[in-house]
Amino acid sequence: MAKPRTHFVCKNCGYISPRYLGRCPNCGKWNTFREEAVEKPTHSLFGNNTGGTTQRVNFSSLRSKPTLIGHVKSHGAPRFKTKSEEFNRVLGGGIVPGSLILLGGDPGIGKSTLLMQISGQLSDSGKKVLYVSGEESANQLKIRANRLSISDSPNLYIYPETDMDAIRSAINEMQPDVVIIDSVQTVQEPSIQSAIGSVSQVRGVTSDLMGTAKTNGITIFLVGHVTKGGSIAGPKTLEHMVDTVLFFEGDLHHSYRILRSVKNRFGSTNELGVFEMRYQGLKEVKNPSKIFLEERLRNATGSAIVVAMEGTRPILVEIQALVTPSIFGYAQRTASGLSRNRVSILMAVLEKRCGLMLQNQDAYLKAAGGITLNEPAIDLAMAVSIASSYRNISTNPEECYIGEIGLTGEIRRVTRIEQRVTEAQKLGFKRVLIPKHNLEGWQPPEGIDVIGVTTLNQALKIALGR
Repeated sequence: MAKPRTHFVCKNCGYISPRYLGRCPNCGKWNTFREEAVEKPTHSLFGNNTGGTTQRVNFSSLRSKPTLIGHVKSHGAPRFKTKSEEFNRVLGGGIVPGSLILLGGDPGIGKSTLLMQISGQLSDSGKKVLYVSGEESANQLKIRANRLSISDSPNLYIYPETDMDAIRSAINEMQPDVVIIDSVQTVQEPSIQSAIGSVSQVRGVTSDLMGTAKTNGITIFLVGHVTKGGSIAGPKTLEHMVDTVLFFEGDLHHSYRILRSVKNRFGSTNELGVFEMRYQGLKEVKNPSKIFLEERLRNATGSAIVVAMEGTRPILVEIQALVTPSIFGYAQRTASGLSRNRVSILMAVLEKRCGLMLQNQDAYLKAAGGITLNEPAIDLAMAVSIASSYRNISTNPEECYIGEIGLTGEIRRVTRIEQRVTEAQKLGFKRVLIPKHNLEGWQPPEGIDVIGVTTLNQALKIALGR
């Protein structure tokens, strides 16, 4: 009897090697190779060889020919919405039928709670939903549904199962509008001879579900586990195969959660939704700016407010800085929710262009509320907060700062300045510092004083008085 062929697969990136390697040459990780049986080739596009028969999909009626782009008729993707405006916003306006959506996040962050709530909302609106759980029993799912006050809808079905053949049969029999797989790492494709959760299994299951979604117009949500590094477990091709990748973020010690899109073929990748975790489930936060600012101390040093854009939504966030003399030979630079490299660059600019002696100072910066900011427009607020803490001078609590800082100390223009200033005016701010070049071509709203600045020195003199 011939020995079954095997190879070694990196569980982090999916790299295949004929022999074991201690370090993956593709992703550089150590001790990530696992031995797996070589998969048998399949002759179908979206089917699998089960029971000795090949399940083929007939695409003869779907064949297309090369077409001039001018002859192609464009139309927007049809969508159906949930009752959650935050969820709809992140997806680009609603759920696209036939799309494959991957939701990742840390354990216990609320992924299953979110999808159970969405299942209840969709079933109440008349959509047939199949909730497949490979981690919980039917009784556990019912307990969660009762806690979330989800009604006994005739359109919501729960199915505790991990066998892909059984799941495929249930989908073919029910023909639901939406299918939720919780989670993809717990589902097993019987035709693939490897352990559950392995690279081959995850890739095979996702490929099968992608075919089901595209050929039947069924929207499928996949829950994905994450690694210690925060990336979704399994091969990187998993994120390339799906239409949308969502991350559910937040601190387990805080009640607020952020749903962020990092890939979306049907909408923007910069949108985010904010939720508050309660015993009864996740509650939408309609005005996240107010939440992020409600615990701010007035007349505190090292505090500055910035209007950041997350997709199409302006959000006011407090940036806090603590600058103290270093007791070691090398000054520390620590950032939470902000780029550490950006902090180092801004401190170098403050020292070179503004005369602040920061080379012997430890700096700790944080974006309050657990949100992560990464756009250039937050530079001015970060610099003001650092200078405020260093000089021990408080900023005006009714003032906010918007602008990108160049290496020569200039304040550079940013995008969507009208929306940013309008949001600050709505929340009661009386003055805002923006790049001078952003004053061209629009009229600031009444009730807020808009000051254009060209250099960082000029901005610090206005913000801190000297």
